[in-house]
Amino acid sequence: MQIGIIGLGKMGGNIARRLMSKGHDTVVFDRSSAAVESLVKQGAVGAQSVAALVEKLPKPSAVWVMLPEGEPTDGMVLELGKLLAADDVIIDGGNSFYKDDMRRAAELTKQAIHYVDVGTSGGVWGLERGYCMMIGGQAEVVARLEPIFQALAPGRGLIERTPGRTGDDDRAEQGYIHTGPVGSGHFVKMIHNGIEYGLMQAYAEGFEILKAKASETLPAGERFNLELAEIAEVWRRGSVISSWLLDLTAQALVQDVTLDHYSGSVADSGEGRWTIEAAIEAAVPTPVLANALFARFRSREENSYSDRLLSAMRFGFGGHVEKGAK
Repeated sequence: MQIGIIGLGKMGGNIARRLMSKGHDTVVFDRSSAAVESLVKQGAVGAQSVAALVEKLPKPSAVWVMLPEGEPTDGMVLELGKLLAADDVIIDGGNSFYKDDMRRAAELTKQAIHYVDVGTSGGVWGLERGYCMMIGGQAEVVARLEPIFQALAPGRGLIERTPGRTGDDDRAEQGYIHTGPVGSGHFVKMIHNGIEYGLMQAYAEGFEILKAKASETLPAGERFNLELAEIAEVWRRGSVISSWLLDLTAQALVQDVTLDHYSGSVADSGEGRWTIEAAIEAAVPTPVLANALFARFRSREENSYSDRLLSAMRFGFGGHVEKGAK
């Protein structure tokens, strides 16, 4: 397939690269001409404007937008809505708020332009590992885009099949699913990221307790000088708390156990707040997820070891560089 990609940052650029490596053609645009030129050298067709990108695409067209949520994506969808034709598709692969998806889709429907929201997880490792995708939109439109999702997804890999699952054509086992109507993809990804906050906070607090066991405030006979990098490594192997986040923690600790070059001021990208708002709307108690979000707010006022470990994990999976990092 040929697809347009707008936004060639850490994830957008790698999405284009992975698609090209799987035999798909891409037409790319970014405000940074250097980002466009880099992809052109690797086989993409470059465009100097959004209008030029649309002109280079066959009909019906598909354009993947990978921009920050809110105004940047709103503005781009509005611009594309003026350039695209009936039966074309706009795919939002960023971290948009799901109610924004629903509003945008309703406006585009008046022009018979389709809208698909794709909650995309994989961070800076997606080029190599593939992307886990949660897709909202009309079933027939999602089916039309199936070759794109198949190329971006990680595939079954070496992960053992869950006991009890049957059948050969299983999207979930490939690493992507059609979650339902427009907005549902980003809603599922929103909850995914809310859970991510809680998992990260649990690791960070646990390792801070381990580190604090050497504190001089404890009786001398009760202090342990624990090797945190070794603990992270052994937990990766056979432990019930093993995960990719623990892998990233182990990598950070083996490079610098003090984590002094991380700021400890931990940003939140929106999904954590939206998760708590959704919980309130549905009257669902979420003390762990709420406290994990509030811990990020607190991190901007003080710098603790657990906060620096959170920064290290965010850098590990997403390349996020917190303010004040050395």
